Amino acid sequence: MTLLPTIRTPHDLRRLSIEQLPQLAQEIRDAICAQISVSGGHLAPNLGVVELTIALHYVFDFGFDRLLFDVGHQCYPHKLLTGRLPMLAGLRTRNGMAGFPEPRESQYDLFSVGHAGTAISTAVGMARGDTLSKEGFDPKTNPAGRRVVSIIGDASIVNGVAMEGLNNAGTLKRQFLVVLNDNGMSISKPQGALAQYFDKFRLSHMYADIKKSTKEALKQLPGGDHIQGALHRATEATKAAVSDANWFEHFGIMTVGPFDGHDLPSLIEILREARDVDRPMVLHVKTVKGKGYKFAENDSSKFHSPSPFRVEGGLQSEGCRVEVKSDGRSFTTAFGDAMVAMMERDQKVVACTAAMPDGTGINKVLGKFPDRAWDVGICESHALDMMAGLAKTGFKPFLAVYATFLQRAFDQAFQESSLQGLPVRLCLDRAGLVGGDGAVHHGFCDVSLLRTLPGAALTAAIDEPSLIAALEFMRSYDTGLSAVRYPRDTVSERLLADTCPPFVLGKARCLTPAFDPLNGENPDAAVLAFGTPAIHALEAADALKSEMRIAVYDARFAKPVDTALVRSLLERRIPIVTVEDHGVIGGFGTAVLEAAQEMHLDASLIVRLGMPDSWIYQDSRPKQLAEVGIDKAGLVRSVRAAAMAATEQRAFAK
Repeated sequence: MTLLPTIRTPHDLRRLSIEQLPQLAQEIRDAICAQISVSGGHLAPNLGVVELTIALHYVFDFGFDRLLFDVGHQCYPHKLLTGRLPMLAGLRTRNGMAGFPEPRESQYDLFSVGHAGTAISTAVGMARGDTLSKEGFDPKTNPAGRRVVSIIGDASIVNGVAMEGLNNAGTLKRQFLVVLNDNGMSISKPQGALAQYFDKFRLSHMYADIKKSTKEALKQLPGGDHIQGALHRATEATKAAVSDANWFEHFGIMTVGPFDGHDLPSLIEILREARDVDRPMVLHVKTVKGKGYKFAENDSSKFHSPSPFRVEGGLQSEGCRVEVKSDGRSFTTAFGDAMVAMMERDQKVVACTAAMPDGTGINKVLGKFPDRAWDVGICESHALDMMAGLAKTGFKPFLAVYATFLQRAFDQAFQESSLQGLPVRLCLDRAGLVGGDGAVHHGFCDVSLLRTLPGAALTAAIDEPSLIAALEFMRSYDTGLSAVRYPRDTVSERLLADTCPPFVLGKARCLTPAFDPLNGENPDAAVLAFGTPAIHALEAADALKSEMRIAVYDARFAKPVDTALVRSLLERRIPIVTVEDHGVIGGFGTAVLEAAQEMHLDASLIVRLGMPDSWIYQDSRPKQLAEVGIDKAGLVRSVRAAAMAATEQRAFAK
């Protein structure tokens, strides 16, 4: 009998015997792998936490207790145990299961989580709130109260916010459990001294001694009047088993482990003991990322979040062949190749990423230039500060980071780069709408943030040649911070036959020379596109060519905008439609409006298109572009309406 379809709530899970749980674990793995092979999604991180998630739900009641996820891409088993199996077939689509915890889906998801390092801090807040409300668990005064558990993993423990959370968690005077899912990996291989510490700890011959001594000590917890002594003995037993005092205890947090995160009976036993400890505790659990499928275990970076794939030779086979679907050459690949070429010809160029070497393309330079390229782990703030330090010593630093993670380092972009006049160069992958990852990962505010910084030069690429040209401009731009943004998408080949001119600060590129007002032409409307929407604008212009003449521009810069172009268009009463794969608030279109106002021009002829002032949830990227009206069809509607409104306005004026 299959078990997974019978699990509608965790109460159904707790009706199973412990002996049945390994079967359930395999069914969960099979369901996740089968779906991701069709739709894509986070595979290896979810395969690694199946037993741990089962054990947590088996011991705790998270319909009442609090469960907070860090690195939310490990939530698929949790969702399947909380009644969302019917939603799995629609994974990462609007009507299906989100790929991250999502409170709109279920009471079991407390926060929408897509960024690392946050779970401990939010859990501390909930623990304090429950205590203030007299709802928190206390073994003496409120044994029926709420317990709080946070699960942190994929090396997010090295994140600065996680450190801040641990520092404050140590001051709690109540139950507070942090489960450290230590899989020896981040998105890729974890970096830094703390990661090396855990590597050494996992490989130590003392592993068995720790497991035995901490388990024996925990059997005495809680113990009424004896609890304080038992806690002390547990702590001392752990310390005795390790030559150096456990790292977390410097935060005032009792620590036990590491334990085998795939041993269900032992996990359940230790969690039952840890459940009633009346002070903060870290439970260190060792898991295997990609567990259960050799291809995912052997290359957990590649299968962290793969596109749809096909397996030949059996899922469990050591020698199976996995073919991952490819839709074409990606901007990420193009960026990686461009960085290699740039670093080959300029010895001053250095590169960095924050735990995303594969996702940003920096993996290509890490191997080729190990002395000039770094992965610093999930530490975006540190990465940008380090790049500022390199700029101060005369190097040309390029930081590759997802646009959604840039805001984690905005303070450093302000203080250590821009304020100092240091030319740190930001390469913003996954800019704009990102498809299945949804609201937690959209890059919608990078322009709004960076445009506030004096001296910043903000660019966007529309295809591979323009990306290369933007990077070359940034390499030589020494006035201050610079950035180039590009989406999680394939590069267009539409303009490959045309020569891509160099980027010139604050100058746009006309993509329809026959309709260029600067050449004396007067089109019916002009589209100023920032980034890849320029390609959709060209498609829209083609669709409208029997009705009207549309000039299309690759704006290239959101700061500074091409004021000469804006003036030329508005003085000729040519309506302008700005379009960007970014929020309309504070974005490129707003910059154009501001430029018009500063030149005392009529801004009523300007229409702004972009991401609205609302959340765009998970779905395919093309569907999201259509939803916000910046695909071909949306542009056809908006450009036609703008041209007609301008015609009516001119007629009324006469």
